[in-house]
Amino acid sequence: MTKINVGIIGGAGYTGGELIRLLIHHPHVELVFVHSKSSAGKPLHAVHADLLGDTDLLFTDSLDKKVDCLFLCTGHGEARKFLEANPPAAGTKIIDLSNDFRLQQNASLGDWNFVYGLPELNREAIRRATAIANPGCFATAIQVGLLPLAKAGLLDEIYTTGITGSTGAGQGLSATSHFSWRANNIQAYKTLTHQHLGEIGESLLQLQPNSAIDLSFVPWRGDFTRGIFISSTIHMELPFEEVQALYEVFYADHPFTVVSQASIFLKQVVNTNKALVQLEKVGSKLVIHSAIDNLLKGASGQAVQNMNLLFGVEERSGLQLKASGF
Repeated sequence: MTKINVGIIGGAGYTGGELIRLLIHHPHVELVFVHSKSSAGKPLHAVHADLLGDTDLLFTDSLDKKVDCLFLCTGHGEARKFLEANPPAAGTKIIDLSNDFRLQQNASLGDWNFVYGLPELNREAIRRATAIANPGCFATAIQVGLLPLAKAGLLDEIYTTGITGSTGAGQGLSATSHFSWRANNIQAYKTLTHQHLGEIGESLLQLQPNSAIDLSFVPWRGDFTRGIFISSTIHMELPFEEVQALYEVFYADHPFTVVSQASIFLKQVVNTNKALVQLEKVGSKLVIHSAIDNLLKGASGQAVQNMNLLFGVEERSGLQLKASGF
């Protein structure tokens, strides 16, 4: 098939770097340009040192090249401004990794209507779309743990905790992201007020409409770089085997989300586009554990998965990655 010509806006950050790594080795992609005002003229490996020897492409601040697919890796609030100031050429498909278009009330810009890009929820709508709002990392990890229960109408009160690595805070240095603070340390933050709650709520109501779903979420900063581990607890009277079957049926046709019979752990998903889900039931309490790599299934890997769906290529193309087990 003809190569998909791709451009990246905001390629100097973590998500931009992950996209470059995936796309330069994707069998159906030609990476045409990587845009960065701060790094224009520099080789990509000057910012992403692990790309040395993989590509000779330079960062650019020019936008004169037409592409089939444009990835936006800008900061939150910047993607909408960029598109307003630099409307893409007709026929260009957009995948935005910020939170600018995730909520239904913000999902339109001119003739662009953004589809929420969680394939486990909206795969067919993604295939028909021209613009995708890529989900947040915590939102993805929580939702893959809850979607089968929402489809079955079984959600009511949900208590969720989750821990994330330092790359979830982005590349810019902050008081809680540098090594000396993170090492041997954890901290709860944004208790019950995390910015991903809105998109999670809309997705759950999409499958379980007219329901009063109450999600209480306490996120944690962890002393590692990559990955998210979630544990959600709900009341459940159904037998464990019946609930397990709900999950296995729901995810049977989704190649990246795997329901595990054994205990899951973070290293199983780091450096992959996989989402692992595991259930435990004690009495009337069901606990759903889920784990992803925040930069891959939680960001750039899922964005490539969405690109594959948009352009009709095999969903796993360019994403068959191996975890680093040790």
